[in-house]
Amino acid sequence: MSRPIHGGTFEMTTVTYMITSFDDYPIHQTSEPIAHTEGGDPGHYDRYFYNGYSKDGGVFFAAAMGLYPNRHVMDAAFSIIVAGEQINVRASARAHEDRMKCTHVGPITIDVVVPMQEHRLAVNAPEYGVRAELTYHASSLPYEEPPFLVRAGNRVTMRYTRLTQLGAWSGWVEVDGKRMEVDTANFVGSRDRSWGIRSVGERVQLGAPLNLPPQFFWLWAPVCFENFGTVFDVNEYADGQRWHESGAMMIGPDTIKHAHSVSYKYSWEHGTRRSVAFDLDYTFANGESHLHFEPITHFQMSGLGYLHPEWGHGFWKGELESTGDRFTVPVPDPMAMTNLHTQTLSRVTCTNSDGSVHQGIGILETLVLGAHAPSGFTGIADGYQK
Repeated sequence: MSRPIHGGTFEMTTVTYMITSFDDYPIHQTSEPIAHTEGGDPGHYDRYFYNGYSKDGGVFFAAAMGLYPNRHVMDAAFSIIVAGEQINVRASARAHEDRMKCTHVGPITIDVVVPMQEHRLAVNAPEYGVRAELTYHASSLPYEEPPFLVRAGNRVTMRYTRLTQLGAWSGWVEVDGKRMEVDTANFVGSRDRSWGIRSVGERVQLGAPLNLPPQFFWLWAPVCFENFGTVFDVNEYADGQRWHESGAMMIGPDTIKHAHSVSYKYSWEHGTRRSVAFDLDYTFANGESHLHFEPITHFQMSGLGYLHPEWGHGFWKGELESTGDRFTVPVPDPMAMTNLHTQTLSRVTCTNSDGSVHQGIGILETLVLGAHAPSGFTGIADGYQK
């Protein structure tokens, strides 16, 4: 049905009703059904991320799952490093309108068994050499980071909430038919959960170009020690000015000790944008803590779709598609754009102002695109020069 308007036509749109499973719970934040986002921004997303590693540093695995409701896409990935090889499985599908059915993408499934306490991760991709049944057990409270907000001109490019939580893992992972048992005494890690607006999916021109050079500086460092852990993140502009930062010590299962301030010293590997060492200082109300990171291995986040040129987050790949690949680490071309985003598994020494010293293990995530004057970077992807 159409009506003439000033010599033209006005096409009536079809009203889509979208009542789904979660609408039966008292969780609404707007007048809309849960299936509808607050706005129609194509960058709206809802994401799970996990990593886990053996305390001896010999095994590292990570998983991610994202929903992009305004793009009608969901995707997931799992990666593992064993014996110097990173093996990756990725999947993408049309998103189901019912959010309750959006935690299963091809061979990868996430099950929230007990919210904020226990999650289950399953991977069944023998054609790519990987199978897994893993359970994440939280060892800390969820740490809500300060809100993220970035604009390019008047355009919001990032607006999201994120939590970080430390934990341990149990279950098993099978690589090329060889099964490894995973238990909470020997495998720890972290997870994050975020939702809001990010730059996801295929790039399209939205109005007038702003001619702003691409720039993003991000560090994230969750670390597990015996009976406690630490979390840290920082974002900086090209001149080094911070626009986002947070830090805390997670003590036992029920205490968060917020830092008054955080500072760091990044020791860059020559010719790259990844670390050879990293030092982090927390100032608390009643003392200080110094953390020193020594790298074990560099995990490539492209295995989970980050900066991947073909399997980036939110890309439409078809009704249901999967893929897999593998490569040796460290990669020989660390300055390739797809390899700039890393998580560096590290041994970490924590020295407190009371004289106590603790040994732990954790990751330093690094994503540095574009200029960063304190590091000496001037281009989109020039390596560090001593």
